[in-house]
Amino acid sequence: MATWVFSEEVDGGPTTTALELLTKARSLDGEVAAIYLGEGSDETFAALGDHGATTVYHIAATDTLAAAGIAAALESLIAGGSPRIILFGLGNTDRDVVGRLSARLDRPVLANAVDISASGPVAVTSEILGGTTKVVTEVRAEAPALVIARPKAFPAEPSGGAAPTVIPVELPDRGHAGEARITSRHAESSEGPDLEAAAIVVSGGRGLGGADKFPMIEELATLLGGAVGATRAVVDSGWVPYSMQVGQTGKTVKPGVYIACGISGAMQHLVGMKDSGTIIAINKDPEAPIFGVADLGIVGDVHSVVPALIEALKTKS
Repeated sequence: MATWVFSEEVDGGPTTTALELLTKARSLDGEVAAIYLGEGSDETFAALGDHGATTVYHIAATDTLAAAGIAAALESLIAGGSPRIILFGLGNTDRDVVGRLSARLDRPVLANAVDISASGPVAVTSEILGGTTKVVTEVRAEAPALVIARPKAFPAEPSGGAAPTVIPVELPDRGHAGEARITSRHAESSEGPDLEAAAIVVSGGRGLGGADKFPMIEELATLLGGAVGATRAVVDSGWVPYSMQVGQTGKTVKPGVYIACGISGAMQHLVGMKDSGTIIAINKDPEAPIFGVADLGIVGDVHSVVPALIEALKTKS
């Protein structure tokens, strides 16, 4: 039986998470297919094939198509395709669609997956308690198993696969219910490198003391060619937009270098950055939990250490 991967079109192509999930799907039993929601192109389909998809089910949707219509299309597609597993990411559309699909199929959704096995019963490994405990859940329900995976849980590795077979998917007639449309979308604007793809991330926490201190985090990130992140406390305080939030209820990042400035290290934040290559923590409290995951710790006042780093970088340049 096959494993399917859901991918919404973002910036003209598949999401990085979708390519990660296709890479994982190759290691599972059966064929690999992608469900692609968007305009699509030969280049896009080639990228999906290069990461393991032998078939692409193409829903040529516009930005106005509501999740209910997408879920209805998938329900019809599943009836004729019999996938064993369908993998989704944490994107807004992914979660909206899988929730509706779960209700239509009367199947559970296993979320926060960091590993998946299909050698016997489908088994999904997830993390709880801030990543300190792993739970393995076997799926005994009728196929397909609906799984939401965490970003960065798997690498995105091309397989050199051939161009996939592209199969257009027709939207079923849902009467008046099918007339529902998305009328507008709002995306928070951000400057600099993409937070989830950046090689260097500099994040600020409540230890900065106030919104007026956050520009030094942005300046340090700019000098290093990195992206800016923040804790939930900082976002909830209104210092920066939600698009910068790193953690359990924000974004998961895995940069080569993660610099935590004035961040104590709450479990909810660590979940989103603990797998970074090198973690550098700056905090005046030597007992701060952030030092437990840091590769390099600087015990000092962030208001003294960060300006000194900025000055050193400016001098060097």
